[in-house]
Amino acid sequence: MPLWLFPRLTRDRSPLQGDSLVKALPGLKPWAVLLSHFMAENRTMNRQVKQVSLARIVRDSALELLLTFLMLFGVISIVRWVIGPSPISQLIPEIHAELLIVGVAVAILIAGLIMSPPGRMTGGHMNPAISLAMWRFGVFPGIGVAPYIVAQLIGSILGGVAARLVWGPVVVQAPVAYAALQPGPGWSNLSLFAAETVSRAIIVLLVGCCLTVARLAPFVPWIVGGAIGIAIAVVGTSTGGSVNPARQFGPATLSGKTHFLWVYLLAPMAGALLATWLREIVQRHRSVLTHRLCGTHEDGSAISG
Repeated sequence: MPLWLFPRLTRDRSPLQGDSLVKALPGLKPWAVLLSHFMAENRTMNRQVKQVSLARIVRDSALELLLTFLMLFGVISIVRWVIGPSPISQLIPEIHAELLIVGVAVAILIAGLIMSPPGRMTGGHMNPAISLAMWRFGVFPGIGVAPYIVAQLIGSILGGVAARLVWGPVVVQAPVAYAALQPGPGWSNLSLFAAETVSRAIIVLLVGCCLTVARLAPFVPWIVGGAIGIAIAVVGTSTGGSVNPARQFGPATLSGKTHFLWVYLLAPMAGALLATWLREIVQRHRSVLTHRLCGTHEDGSAISG
């Protein structure tokens, strides 16, 4: 059949009703029926895919809110009992030792949330910089970045509110202050921005490189948790060791310590973009295999190849 006949056959909703070409050429009727059914099914499938994608983004964003809520509630709770007035802070009054305990506890918390059922479903980002990086790595849909980030920031605030309700006024008062971070003396906006950018870039680059190797992907939860724990222990008294906009957004907003907030929000995002660019140079012929930090496929199966 000449190709120029197809536009005429498919122009009307029902190409077999009143179509002079089909009447004139009865041999076209089976092909026209097949083409009509194919186009109708294709339109239906496209609508279903869009609906499923939207539903999945909404579901996963809600789960990211839950995960970030649990992370912030856990972080503030750890700070309350390790650095705030408690038997632990009385027994270990030295701040560096306390930060080491906080770092280890937070590392375990983050790794556990990544490997939890909700974390396996959403990717367990809990960090706008990670969501941005996964999009730039080409394994996360761009349409999901903004909903994820909004959910993470809301979860950050709700986690702080819940900690206040559970632990009482001690959460508001120093030295807890919702676990809001502040740089040490002598840090300017520019120097803090550079430090937070480089810190986040190192972590994202490490995560991206590990997620290109199937045998390393399962270790990413512990790599992420460990890297953040190290950042807390090593630079906690200097830069604060945030490297996560969602980690700082809720505590800073609730405590009113917002002077450096824009740095803590934007620097990790810049670090994520820097890391995606560096990974493309370092691993030009390798692709990131998944946006799930637990290192699995969507169905939970192990990554291979």
